[in-house]
Amino acid sequence: MSQHVQPPAPDSAAPAAPYPAEPARSGNIGLGIVAAVVAALAAAAAYGAIMNAIDRQVGYAAVGVGLLVGFAAAKLGGRNPVLPVVGAVLSLGAVYLGQLFFIALALADYGNVGLGEVLDKAGVGGLNDIWQEGADAMDYVFLAIGGFVAFGAAKKASD
Repeated sequence: MSQHVQPPAPDSAAPAAPYPAEPARSGNIGLGIVAAVVAALAAAAAYGAIMNAIDRQVGYAAVGVGLLVGFAAAKLGGRNPVLPVVGAVLSLGAVYLGQLFFIALALADYGNVGLGEVLDKAGVGGLNDIWQEGADAMDYVFLAIGGFVAFGAAKKASD
């Protein structure tokens, strides 16, 4: 009753079954945070140097800080919803550190001393005191701009 029937040979004209698509890479949150920290430190140094070169703050520079930090966090970290918040916080810190770096560079220029000597004598606490005495509304606006742009950049870059 059972017959031994050989199955038909595969049709060479038929398309091969497609392989399932690879799942989208979700990213690595740790790598995203490390990249955002490195970008924040580099952006802070550049922000302070730009302010020292032109002797004032520019909103575009704060936007650049936010873009750099947010983009770095999202591109290496993926779509994790924590990364835009981390990027915003780190961007706030980067703009603030850039402003402190500007103060340190200005003091070094004014006193004809090296940057290391200013940082050794004044320290971060002394630079912070100087920043607090001279801070006005625009300083806080630049902080907010950097954080806002970093959040938006991280959201856009992760899409």
